[in-house]
Amino acid sequence: MNKSFFDIYYHNEKEHRFCYRSGEMVYEEVFSDGALVSCGYNASGYPLNVLKNCPTYLNRKRYTEPFSFNVEIDGQSVDFGLEFEDFKTEKTEESITSVLTLKSNIKPVKIKVYTLLDGTQMYSRWIEIENLSDECIKISRLSVLSGALESMDVSDYNTDKGIEDYYSTGYFYDDRWGNEGLFKWNSLYPGATSVDGRFMRNRFRHPLLFIKNNVLGKIWFAQIGWSGGYSFKVDYNAKKYESDTHLSFKAEITGHNPIYVIGPKENFVSPAVHMGLVHGDLDDAVNEMHSHIRKSVLNLPEADGSEALINCGMGAEHDMSVEESKAFINQFAEMGGEIFTIDAGWECPPNEQMEWPEFNGRNVPDKDRYPKGIKELCDYSHAKGLKFGLWVDIESVGKYCKIHEEHPEWRPVNVFGERTQKFLDMSNPEVSKWAEDELARIIEEYELDLLRVDHNVDFTEYFGMRDTGYGIHECVCVKHNMAVYKMYENLKKRFPNVIFENCAGGGGRTDLGMMKNFNHTWVSDRQKMPRSAMITNGMTMALPTERVDRLFAGMGCHTLGSFDAHLRNTMLGHISLNVISPANAKINEKQMAFVRHSTDIYKSSIRPFLAESKVFHHTPDLTNADYSVLEISAPDKTRGAITVISLCNTNQNTITVKPKGIDISKEYKVTLDNDNESFIATGKELKFNGISIDIPSSLSSELILYEEI
Repeated sequence: MNKSFFDIYYHNEKEHRFCYRSGEMVYEEVFSDGALVSCGYNASGYPLNVLKNCPTYLNRKRYTEPFSFNVEIDGQSVDFGLEFEDFKTEKTEESITSVLTLKSNIKPVKIKVYTLLDGTQMYSRWIEIENLSDECIKISRLSVLSGALESMDVSDYNTDKGIEDYYSTGYFYDDRWGNEGLFKWNSLYPGATSVDGRFMRNRFRHPLLFIKNNVLGKIWFAQIGWSGGYSFKVDYNAKKYESDTHLSFKAEITGHNPIYVIGPKENFVSPAVHMGLVHGDLDDAVNEMHSHIRKSVLNLPEADGSEALINCGMGAEHDMSVEESKAFINQFAEMGGEIFTIDAGWECPPNEQMEWPEFNGRNVPDKDRYPKGIKELCDYSHAKGLKFGLWVDIESVGKYCKIHEEHPEWRPVNVFGERTQKFLDMSNPEVSKWAEDELARIIEEYELDLLRVDHNVDFTEYFGMRDTGYGIHECVCVKHNMAVYKMYENLKKRFPNVIFENCAGGGGRTDLGMMKNFNHTWVSDRQKMPRSAMITNGMTMALPTERVDRLFAGMGCHTLGSFDAHLRNTMLGHISLNVISPANAKINEKQMAFVRHSTDIYKSSIRPFLAESKVFHHTPDLTNADYSVLEISAPDKTRGAITVISLCNTNQNTITVKPKGIDISKEYKVTLDNDNESFIATGKELKFNGISIDIPSSLSSELILYEEI
């Protein structure tokens, strides 16, 4: 079937019906009786009225809130009481976007509902709210996408499953630092299930949710492109001994109320929700999601992630002297690195680099540390064939930064009236202008090839309160993050050739809203095995592999596991390197040879197809697994790579791996990197018999490469 198919079938007979078709995914809505309501989905490409006189629309009366969005303004719901004004579409060769305009009879607002389809089995949805009045209006509830998913009469399906086994939800089960990407399937029990981040929970859970119908073989998948508070809510209405079930969903923006105040005659554009459906398995869902993300979300030409240069860095874990920095640049050049980045600590005096949070915001190199300025190391990097990058955390200021004392009003207050210690309120135009000007100055003055952006705050600091100037207070979070997005959009357009690397205390801000203007992102600062392998496994579900930074050596990486496992954990994503030897110590040539061998493989055999690769998670839920097995392959199935990493307490030494990214009609050369041994096999043999490998112990690894011959 042609996966590039997309179309919006709009028919207005007795009521307004909208059929959104992309690939084989179909989603339908109806505007009737003053409300826009979800009619359901189809995973096989059929419009719900394909049998005109016997349509399969969901019965809205079986859902308390069947509405396609939830908006509450000044304490009143405007999900209903609406009038139809207009429906338009705009089509290009790559996508089609529709705009449905509705006017409220309850509050003086217009609501525009935007839908983008691009031929993948995932669509984008966002809404715009226009204030028509001469007064402020307050948004206190905002579900960008909501409504019914499906109903089942289980008596039709010959299943002996219990109602708790009909559906599963998949998400990252831990929201704390260093636990990013820990994925697990969970049984869905009748009632309401909520998966939250950044407001009700910590900020290290990427906003991603899978809902799997275990009876019928369908998976819905959703992401909220948002750096602030969010909540996925799944309502499962089912009763024991009753055959009917009803499933609904909400993707909600959360915070203290009001979450946003719209001024007179102003408008507000929501974050986007990305929703998809496949008839298939988890990797079918993941690869459709990655295709959509690459095509329609992270599609800025200057930030497409395809370059995937090997970044190398040093920060406060070293003394960061000029002499040591040059020694490490030499080491990185020998390792195959392509960018040298100075991390946190460059603003600090010698011997005080571990106190870098208190010097943050100075944004100038310390003169005692760099007597000739930072340009000395920039020039040295370029002379060694490496690009040059610098770390900045522009949204925070420490006590040794003059702004901390000069502008206390730049730091918001929480609901108890306490001012934040370091966090800057970017919703203040004066603050956002200063931050953007500072970043532009840093890029230009220090001649950066790469800008690494950090964001080290407590998640509770997002949700301070601000005076809007209209005598109304609102939560800082939404306007702060919108200002941050706009700042990086402006900067990326101004400096298109500078690589923008995202970080937020590790993986605290990896969402699609933030990533739009970034080439790639750190997904965690936790680098120790086996957790680091589990993080890689999960975060390559959330983001395309070329966007996922993983670090070799540094940050405690060296303390657990084998040398080869550390490096191979990075090789199917975006490699970052730290040093393997102190500056004044002799380098172990065996280690250096292995690193260079691995970076050569990355550059010649993996990176050429990385930015369009498909990814296969052989072991998606690593909760009780012996091994992590991760695979990427070229879309034409001509080549691929598989990493196998043994976890703790491994109960078996021999494992059989069956490649998924191969064509059974092709013949392949397969290389096992541990012993540099190769053999020839047909795709059919690889798919059905697999590759048997031996890994001698826990926290060890193997790299498998295959290429068509």
